[in-house]
Amino acid sequence: MEKQQKHEFRRSWDACREVPIIQDEQMPKKRVRCLKWFSCAIVGVLVFALALLSKTSFLLLITFGNNKTEIICSEKKPAALLGIGFVLVGPSVLLLLKSTWKFIFKSAAMPSKKTVFWVLFVEFLVALGAAVLTVVAMPHFDIVTNVMILNSVSILSAVFQVVAECLAKERKRLIMLPVSSIFLIVLGYVLFAVSYNLVIEDSPQMGISIGLAIVGTICVSVNWWENYSTLFSISFLEDISKDIAQSRNVVCIISSLMRILITSAVVVAYVPLSGQNWKSVESVFEGSTVIISLVALQIVSSALCRWFVVVACKMHSLHHSFALPMYMASIAVLAVFLIPLAFKLPEPNQTSTCFENVQSKSSDTLLRLMLTDATNTLQARNIVKKMSTGGLACLICSALSWWLGLMLSTFYIWFLKLHRIERTQDLFVRRMYEGAFLEQSMLLNTRFEIRKKIKEKRCTEETIRVFLCATMWHETYDEMMKIIISMFRLDKYRPKTDKYNPKTDKHRDVEFEFHIYFDDAFVDVDNGRQRHANEYAEILVDVIKEVYTIFSEEDPCIFKQTPPLPWQKIINTPYGGRLEYTLPNGNVIMVHFKDKQLIRHKKRWSQIMYLYYIFGWRLNRQYFKKFEVGEGLDDLKEKLKREKENTYILALDGDTDFQPSAVMLLIDRLKLYPEVGAACGRIHPTGTGPMVWYQKFEYAVGHWLQKTAEHVFGCVLCSPGCFSLFRGAALMDDNVMKRYTTKASEASHYVQYDQGEDRWLCTLLLQQGWRVEYNAASDAYTNAPQDFKEFYNQRRRWGPSTMANTIDLLGSGGLTSERNSSISKLYILYQIISMAASILGPATICLMISGSFVFILGIGENIALALAIVPPTVYLILCFKLTSDMQIKIAAIMSVFYAFLMAGTILCIIGDLVRQKTFLTPSGLFLIGMVVLYIITAALHPQEFSLVIYGLLYFLCIPSGYLLLAIYSIVNMNNVTWGTRETGGQAKTTAVDAIKKKVMNATCCKCPCLESEEVSSKEIQPAETITETEKPVPLETQRAEEFPLSAHQTWIEHLQMKSYDFPLHESALPMDEIDFWRELQKKYLEPLKENKEQQEKIANDLRELRNKVTFAFFFCNALWLVATFFLETIGDSISIKIPKMFPNGTISTTEEFSLDPIALMFLLSFALLLIVQFIAMLYHRVYTLIHFVAYADTEIKACRKQSHQVAQIQDSNPQYETYEPDTALCFQNPSVLRREVTSV
Repeated sequence: MEKQQKHEFRRSWDACREVPIIQDEQMPKKRVRCLKWFSCAIVGVLVFALALLSKTSFLLLITFGNNKTEIICSEKKPAALLGIGFVLVGPSVLLLLKSTWKFIFKSAAMPSKKTVFWVLFVEFLVALGAAVLTVVAMPHFDIVTNVMILNSVSILSAVFQVVAECLAKERKRLIMLPVSSIFLIVLGYVLFAVSYNLVIEDSPQMGISIGLAIVGTICVSVNWWENYSTLFSISFLEDISKDIAQSRNVVCIISSLMRILITSAVVVAYVPLSGQNWKSVESVFEGSTVIISLVALQIVSSALCRWFVVVACKMHSLHHSFALPMYMASIAVLAVFLIPLAFKLPEPNQTSTCFENVQSKSSDTLLRLMLTDATNTLQARNIVKKMSTGGLACLICSALSWWLGLMLSTFYIWFLKLHRIERTQDLFVRRMYEGAFLEQSMLLNTRFEIRKKIKEKRCTEETIRVFLCATMWHETYDEMMKIIISMFRLDKYRPKTDKYNPKTDKHRDVEFEFHIYFDDAFVDVDNGRQRHANEYAEILVDVIKEVYTIFSEEDPCIFKQTPPLPWQKIINTPYGGRLEYTLPNGNVIMVHFKDKQLIRHKKRWSQIMYLYYIFGWRLNRQYFKKFEVGEGLDDLKEKLKREKENTYILALDGDTDFQPSAVMLLIDRLKLYPEVGAACGRIHPTGTGPMVWYQKFEYAVGHWLQKTAEHVFGCVLCSPGCFSLFRGAALMDDNVMKRYTTKASEASHYVQYDQGEDRWLCTLLLQQGWRVEYNAASDAYTNAPQDFKEFYNQRRRWGPSTMANTIDLLGSGGLTSERNSSISKLYILYQIISMAASILGPATICLMISGSFVFILGIGENIALALAIVPPTVYLILCFKLTSDMQIKIAAIMSVFYAFLMAGTILCIIGDLVRQKTFLTPSGLFLIGMVVLYIITAALHPQEFSLVIYGLLYFLCIPSGYLLLAIYSIVNMNNVTWGTRETGGQAKTTAVDAIKKKVMNATCCKCPCLESEEVSSKEIQPAETITETEKPVPLETQRAEEFPLSAHQTWIEHLQMKSYDFPLHESALPMDEIDFWRELQKKYLEPLKENKEQQEKIANDLRELRNKVTFAFFFCNALWLVATFFLETIGDSISIKIPKMFPNGTISTTEEFSLDPIALMFLLSFALLLIVQFIAMLYHRVYTLIHFVAYADTEIKACRKQSHQVAQIQDSNPQYETYEPDTALCFQNPSVLRREVTSV
């Protein structure tokens, strides 16, 4: 009571607080909404415009085949029919190429004979119907009929919908729509026949054409049978549909070939049967471009329209950017062709507008002639000439009936519910569109589902469980604050329980659980008689308490009594200790303090620790218990399989800062694509100083170009351990988690396994057949090395590890490409080229430096090359003789001189461009091309465009980053220490920060007399430094076998005293979990025993490996340099001459540039690699925008729904008036809690 009174007294006069500053990079809600509407509007306009172009160009080709038209002479009509045939087979050719590619490089599953025969039969009907309708029948009809008769191909889809609705035994609310569609389409057929037969037309063969047209549309309407095959409960159709889904590539190849064959046969046979001659077609390719242009325009616009339709659907703009533009396309095309009736255009003249004369006309005149010619097909009919009211009424009503029939048969699209992101194969049944029926095929191809099944599907979606696992060691106070706040954000974003109704779960889509694995968390005190948590662990406890207070306190008003913080758990464990916190919104965070005397330390072993705890103990064990009590084996296997697939681990570093939206975007990737084993986000380095600025641009370029290219063309090779989401089923697969526990026993193991554990884990996943992806919209922030030494030591680990894992992957490239459908032989070739470029990087930089000497000093090329080679060669020799710290100091000095040299080079190149009076020089084009490419790339990442400022620093540091760093990394690859956070300075810094924060806490909520007890002297454990191998723990200090689970441990009492105002209640583990940890320690995580002989052997092996790799690495670079030297010595006899060109296009006759073949090959290869990466980046940006817009749309709707529910609850429960309703919005930082956290 006395403590509480003192606390209340202090709060009355000391109410000001210090709260953490959190950087919020998320876009505001209004800006996101504007981005969504702008993107959807652009896509909708493009869909409409492209559909209009496609349909107009196709109908013009149909019109050219009509005998009533005059723009093409009668003897030239076969050319138009051939153009129609090209339009019909165009999508089949594209599908054939796409499916053949996938068949060769991905899936090659073969269908059954039954499936092949059925596909051939259906494709025969569809191809025959489409060819007969468009080539034989439609050229005899008027333009109005041709525009609208294509809509009648929806008749069988409407029939299938009626049957499916009846079989589903659902309420018949929507069944009247397809029934009305059938009635309207049949009515259109009748009125169509009446308008041509009751009103006598000129052609006696019109009745045959009408019959062929009706039969053709019915045959074409069979095309979308697969959309309804699984709804009829017919085993034959269900088996075929499943077989087609498994062997889609081969089925598409067969169907494409059948379409091409049947269409070609109909076109070839019809021309002579109609009394025409194929000889006139030759003139089309000799001088005409009208028909060729129309065919090309139709094919390109159709393909682009189909792609933008897919984009619209994935952006959740199904109504405004897909269905509505498609419905309006027919109306717009009809309006375009009826313009000549409203405006008097010049009458065509057969002698002046015949095929051979139209080429001389202007484009405007040609367009007017084509529109007038199309209108003549309507004016030539007797019902128009005689103005027959009945005939015109039949024509108008038939056109309207067909259009309404299409709308009603596809009206289910307006009720279609989409997931946050959708696969194209889940949106559309068939892979490709129909060239002659673009809008009809896209609408009818949209997947149809019964309403009840949609609801059942949504209700039966399983909950995704995500375990956030962070590894910590010597993080500072600020770094710990970042990740703890990120975890509390996520707790607030997805509460485990509803604060209004605790008995019900608030969100069932995703559940989160947080784990922190703290390495080397204990320190000896009192001359080794006691073990206490070290200063880093104490700082973490203080950080959690501080953040907990901020997130649990809704109203900091001084007049409101602050409730005490709830009791939490502190547990003694076989590996050290554990703290268990229940967060304000119900989720749990566990802090695992590791004692290196009890369990193996370092990051990879912490990862193995949580992998086996989560998947082995928490997941597998519960199903094994169910099996022991007698549950069915098959049922348990199926449930276990599903839970493995729906259990994810988010790997984090101890200083990672992220938003909830970043996690949800990664979850979307794994949730949608079952073959994805891991996904990573965009990592942003944070910090200050030149080294961080350099890394900001380096990370940006790596993500903008390299990671996107890996994602698009194959798989991402490294999913960084600081922010990556892994699927449980992938990690538990053969040769992944088990192999990841391999203890390094050879020199190469230390390099590949322990120096880059995240890259090795991804290599194991790729080799096992899993896909690794990159999501550019998922942003995470992590501290980067801020001084030169720490940066070089970090990259000393990363460089050899990257090379070792890439070589391992390429070495098994053949087997990996067979197992992994995302890795093709071409992608392996791409990685080989990239690896070769990386290996030859130092030699390339030497050549660039020699060019700088030539520019600046004006010396000969060979002398310049020798001068460029000498400094790095000397540095290479010194690296074998000097200590690591001295090597880094020399590299820092040389980096400064190289930076001045690069600055001079830039100025000299600019001066040379001025002197040459042209920028079309090899060096000028290279420099300008690089600058333009990076600026365009940055412009396509508007939130990161400011990073181009650091591009100049990046350019100045190229010799340091790609020459000196490469030498240092290769020569020191035998040093397998971690290299970062290993100095005592960090501890002192964090201790000062901790004292500062504790003083602040004392002024806010603690008693001064107790605070003085906390600031007591204690020993700070010196950082551990391992020279050649991992330093083992002496045998005499191991306490694993004498681990006591006593009721009172010294470290527990110590932390309880430190955290008295955030009480920690001592608890205990169940005995079976204690046994699990002991067995896990014994098998995989037992501290390494000291063996000096083994240590020395490994050190010698590492030096020997270093010598071999160094020799091979620099021998390749030496070959490159020697080849260049001899080519420059030979001189003009083999150099390639490039004429000098001025910006105005004139070529100099007296001046020219010369390049040796190797330099030209390098420039072309480098340029080609950049262009390929740039194209991949463009593709990836589009799909990143699609995913982000879809995510924004679903989250905004979810927030509105939640706000509405909260309002209803508040109306019915007035006691909850203090609730803040904006906590679920993902774009606004959920940690910004009404003045508690400041956003900058």
